[in-house]
Amino acid sequence: MKRLPTDSTQRKKTEKESPKKTAPKPTKPDKNPMLTPKIRKVTVNICVGKSGAPLEKAITVLKDLTNQKPVRLKAKKTIRNFDIRKGESIACKVTLRKKKAHEFLTKVLQATDGRLPQRHFDQFGNFSFGVKEHIEIPGTKYVPELGIFGMDVSVTLSRAGYRVKERKRARSKIGSRQCLTLNEAVAFVKNEIGAEVI
Repeated sequence: MKRLPTDSTQRKKTEKESPKKTAPKPTKPDKNPMLTPKIRKVTVNICVGKSGAPLEKAITVLKDLTNQKPVRLKAKKTIRNFDIRKGESIACKVTLRKKKAHEFLTKVLQATDGRLPQRHFDQFGNFSFGVKEHIEIPGTKYVPELGIFGMDVSVTLSRAGYRVKERKRARSKIGSRQCLTLNEAVAFVKNEIGAEVI
């Protein structure tokens, strides 16, 4: 007499015939272009504290350094001790993006010997630093008629798609995964820009 197949034998045959399903491999952040950090903008600011000839000289220096027309900044309130009136133009700034931002940042970091203290970074990966004298930037010559100015450089880092949070039309929220962290920003500055974080 022929032996009838049992449930256990049938189960073994089906397990051998059907291939095992493997779980999909997680995507690494460095391979996903949406998670790759990038320089969103570089803002360069020179504050002289008063209008007139000093501000015009600062605008000329900033225009020569960045090859871009600066914007005047006005005082938000009156400070009598410093002779500052509300609405008076006391500073100028330039906002650089894309290729210009990367080229200027690489050049201006040489004025700080390519070093950035970690305390200059915030929790979202943005960082700022100062340059005491603009003539320390490579390729800059001293002009006695203009003088010497210091400046503040603020760098904003982000990932692709961050504009959705700040645009005027159809504004929406973004996930926490899309925000940069301090460690990711430090790694980006070391690998992409070549600066040393101390």
